Amino acid sequence: MEDMINIHVELEDGSRVTLEAPTDMGLSVMEVMKANELDVPAICGGMAICATCHVEVLESGELPEPGDDEAYMLETLPHATATSRLSCQLRVNPELDGLVVKLMPEA
Repeated sequence: MEDMINIHVELEDGSRVTLEAPTDMGLSVMEVMKANELDVPAICGGMAICATCHVEVLESGELPEPGDDEAYMLETLPHATATSRLSCQLRVNPELDGLVVKLMPEA
């Protein structure tokens, strides 16, 4: 399908799953992962206030800069990396095709 992209998620055991995501629904990467029954708590429901959807971006094209709320939450995480993002703040669009993220453990 033309309006679909692939997002690859690395699991805790190092294996990867490929998820198909529609680009025309305004979904976040977190919503795609939850819809595919991956273990993403997402306690705040995508409001960027809990960081339980934290991922490390392993491969990507150009990503938008984190907004202020996301940047603040990432600063509070003891295990954040230079490529950490909140998956609830990454909106599915054609530029994310081939994105590879790793689910990060909760603190």
